[in-house]
Amino acid sequence: MHEFELIKKYFSNLSNINKGSLNLNDDVFFDKNRKLVVSVDTYVEKNHFFNFKNPELVIKKIIRSSISDLICKGVKPKYYFLSGAGNNKTFSKTNLKKISTSLKQEQKKYNIVLGGGDTVYSNKLSFTIISIGFSNKIIYRNRSKINDDIYVTGNLGDSFIGLMVLKNKIKINKKLSTYFINQYYKPEIKYNLIDQLNKFATSSIDLSDGLISDLEKLTNKQKNSYRLFFDKIPVSKNLNSVLNIKNLLKKNLISNGDDYQILFTSNIKNRNFLNRISYTKKIKITRIGKILNSRHKSSIIDKNGYQIKINDKGYIHTFD
Repeated sequence: MHEFELIKKYFSNLSNINKGSLNLNDDVFFDKNRKLVVSVDTYVEKNHFFNFKNPELVIKKIIRSSISDLICKGVKPKYYFLSGAGNNKTFSKTNLKKISTSLKQEQKKYNIVLGGGDTVYSNKLSFTIISIGFSNKIIYRNRSKINDDIYVTGNLGDSFIGLMVLKNKIKINKKLSTYFINQYYKPEIKYNLIDQLNKFATSSIDLSDGLISDLEKLTNKQKNSYRLFFDKIPVSKNLNSVLNIKNLLKKNLISNGDDYQILFTSNIKNRNFLNRISYTKKIKITRIGKILNSRHKSSIIDKNGYQIKINDKGYIHTFD
């Protein structure tokens, strides 16, 4: 049983009386009357982060990935609550000082404040973060329209290469290794786009699990399909370099998750506006596809019109 089947079978009926739960099919809880937006995320060692040798980097990764849930909804995060389960080794004085310093840096960078939390002794290291923002509107999933363009911010695949470097599954020079590891631990979330998103996005999600997997979540309650333009899917110059050096395939690297970019849809009339936003905000925004009606089968095509098959759509939690 995967996570979505589990939620639907055991928990969806518990939330039906509360519109703010959004049928447990979005990244956040949204109480419009109270202008309250909340997201909850749990991170487990060896599952959501490779190890805890660099606690100052791990904490940056989980803070950014957590507030990314609000950012992709067009909401500024304001408070976060942090709970940690660990032992005297993982929560040593040295590690706690490093964590505290990183939290202070992230609070300053993203204008957020620690509101509270909890600590629990456990030999299994994990963190849970609740992020809170305030807004009278959000950008929902499942609100895309037929013929909407599909966009993504930033580049895809860098974080996955960083993970492969950390696991010693790929060998590259020190300069490239440092770049990709930083992309893994410190994703470049698009905080500066928050105020603009509501002006053009018809639906949105952050890319946590993978491009294809998250795109399917974005459209999973709608009777429509998508067409992605494979050659338009953005990757960095550094990733292109690795593709050439290591003879790797782009299609195997762009949907592995942990990118924390914003995937969104927008009406075609907004194309020029989005180009201006990209230029003025200095944010890479790439049109990578189109929403189609259900008569079409979802597909990924190259510049010659041939279909590309991506076997790894992204990460999914299973409980078998």
